[in-house]
Amino acid sequence: METQACSPSLVASLCQALVRIPSVNPDDNPGTDQTGEAHCAQWIAQWLKTEFPGIHVETPEVLPGRPNVVARFPSDTLGKPRLLFAPHTDTVSIVGMTIDPFGGEIRDGKIYGRGASDTKGPMASMLAALHSAREVLPHLSHEIWFAGLAGEEAGQHGAHALAATEHFDLVIAGEPTGLDAVFTHKGSMFISLTTRGIAVHAAQPEKGRNAIYAMMDILQLVQRELVPWLKTFTHPILGHSTISAGTVQGGSKTNVVPDFCHATLDIRTVPGQGEPFEAELFAKLRSVCPDIEIEVRRSLPLLTDREHPLLQKLGQLGAQPVGAPWFCDAAVFAQQGSAAIAMGPGSIAQAHTCDEWIAVKDLEKGVEFFGSFLRLLQ
Repeated sequence: METQACSPSLVASLCQALVRIPSVNPDDNPGTDQTGEAHCAQWIAQWLKTEFPGIHVETPEVLPGRPNVVARFPSDTLGKPRLLFAPHTDTVSIVGMTIDPFGGEIRDGKIYGRGASDTKGPMASMLAALHSAREVLPHLSHEIWFAGLAGEEAGQHGAHALAATEHFDLVIAGEPTGLDAVFTHKGSMFISLTTRGIAVHAAQPEKGRNAIYAMMDILQLVQRELVPWLKTFTHPILGHSTISAGTVQGGSKTNVVPDFCHATLDIRTVPGQGEPFEAELFAKLRSVCPDIEIEVRRSLPLLTDREHPLLQKLGQLGAQPVGAPWFCDAAVFAQQGSAAIAMGPGSIAQAHTCDEWIAVKDLEKGVEFFGSFLRLLQ
C-alpha cells in the first residue's frame, strides 16, 4: 500500500494533529499511561486563539487535570440564540489496537489512529468549517460556540459541566454519523452487581456460601426473564430495549469457596422507559438475591423535535433525521433544555476498532457541509 504523497488539507492536518495527542479516557482499562484530555484541550485552545482574533477561550477543569475547552466566537449583536458545536476530546482504550494508536498516518486516503473516527475526525471538520466561515461568523443569526468536551466515553463529565451553566438553541454533538442528524438515540444503564458469600475450604463447601452460585442465579434471570421483558419496551425508530451481561469475576482460588462475585450488565433504554422500569428491574434482581449490591451509571436517551428550525436547515443540505442505538453527549444537553443532535462525518463502524480510521474525503465533506450550514444562518 502506498502512502499519500500530496500535502494534507487543513482538515486532514487538524485530524492528524489531534490524533497524535493522546487523550485516552482513564476509566476502566485505558491501555496506556497517557490519559486525560488536558494536552488536547490546550492544543485546541491555542489553535483557536491563533486562528480567530477576538475569540474568547477558556479551559475549565471538569475533573483534576481534565478540562473542557470552551470557545465563544465574536458576535455583532448581544442576545442572539446560541449554536454549539460539541465534539468530545477523550477516546476509548488503546488495548488490542493493531496500528500505532497515536500515529495519525495517512494511507490510501485514510487517517489512522485512536479517535480518528470517534471523534477527532468530526472535530477537525467542525474546526475547519468554522475557519472557512470565520469572516461571517460574527454576523450570523446565532452566536457560535465550540466546546471540546472531556469524559464522554465514561461519565460524560464535560457535557454535564457545560450543560449545567449554559443554554443553547441547538447543540451539535460531534459523532461519526455519515452527516445524518441523529435526533434520537438510546440511553444506557451500566450496572455493576456484587454478590457476597462465605469463604471456606472447598473440600467442605457446605460450610460456606458460594457467591458465584448466587451470581449464576442472577445471570439465569437475566437470560431467561429480563431479555424478553426488555423487548416489551419499544420505540418506533429505535426498536426495543436490550440487556447484555458483559463481565463476570469472582473468587480467589480454585480450592476456596468464593466469598464474592462481580458482574456487569449493559442495558440500552428507549425514550419513555424511565424510573418505574428501574424500580421494577431492581425488584426482580433482589427477588433472586435479596442482599445483592447494585451500582448504576446512567446516560439518558435522546429525543429532539425534528421540526426545530435549525434541523430543518440541516435537512435542506441533505441531512436525514435518524436514530442510533448508542448514546452520546447530546442527551446531556437535552436533559437541561437545549435542543441537541449528534452529527459528523465518517461512520460509527470505524469507531473503537483495532485499526480505527476515517477517510480524508469524508472529513472534507464534513467541512463543506458544516460550512454551508453556517452560511445558511446569514
